Amino acid sequence: MTALPTRKMEAFRYADIEALASVWNELAQPERVEIAAQQSLQQIWLPTGEDVDVKRVEMTVGAGASAQIFALNTAARYGRVELDVMLHDGADFQFDAAMIGGGQSTLEIVTTVRHAEPNATSRQTVRSVLGGKAMGSYLGKVAVARDAQHTDSEQSVKAMLLDRGATANAKPELEIYADDVKCAHGAAIGEMDETARFYMAARGIPPEAAKKLLVRAFIADAFVALEDEGERDKLFEAALEALGDAA
Repeated sequence: MTALPTRKMEAFRYADIEALASVWNELAQPERVEIAAQQSLQQIWLPTGEDVDVKRVEMTVGAGASAQIFALNTAARYGRVELDVMLHDGADFQFDAAMIGGGQSTLEIVTTVRHAEPNATSRQTVRSVLGGKAMGSYLGKVAVARDAQHTDSEQSVKAMLLDRGATANAKPELEIYADDVKCAHGAAIGEMDETARFYMAARGIPPEAAKKLLVRAFIADAFVALEDEGERDKLFEAALEALGDAA
């Protein structure tokens, strides 16, 4: 049996270890996903509705293959999305996610993307909206091997805090051993745009409706690449439903 992680481990430094312990027996071994060369995969990870909602995946993306993951993390107590991805020659990986938390919830997205061979691309977009005393964390590492020339990787992380008691942590990280790569990352944390709220109020839009519109616009970057409009609306609806608890 795999030992329960502790906060001394970097990937679990912000975790709710007590909550994690309640589901660890079933999740100690991550789910394994392998995408064969030249194949493609698209998945949408919606919340289960459980107070403790943890998903751990190890993924291999073969040569010339592609993977596109859309995720929403809104667990009431503890939510964790954990991804470890290996990219082969010419592989493409895209991860787009949003976290919506309120009350005392702890939400995490932890990713490791390993560019093992040349010509692979990866894109990660994470948007967090946090209220009450919620804590949302993104720990994302992109590791580029010595032979992984022509790697193209990007991480974009932003968080919106609805209350002074909410906390956002962001740690995008690059570990690069190749010398011909294009890698970038950025992180920003701020409050809701009060000027925009005032503008909407002046035009008769109720405060709650205005908040939902601003949140939807903020997290839109995470789901804009989802071509299926019906599935995209499901993600937005689930996010806005969770927003009621984040107020």
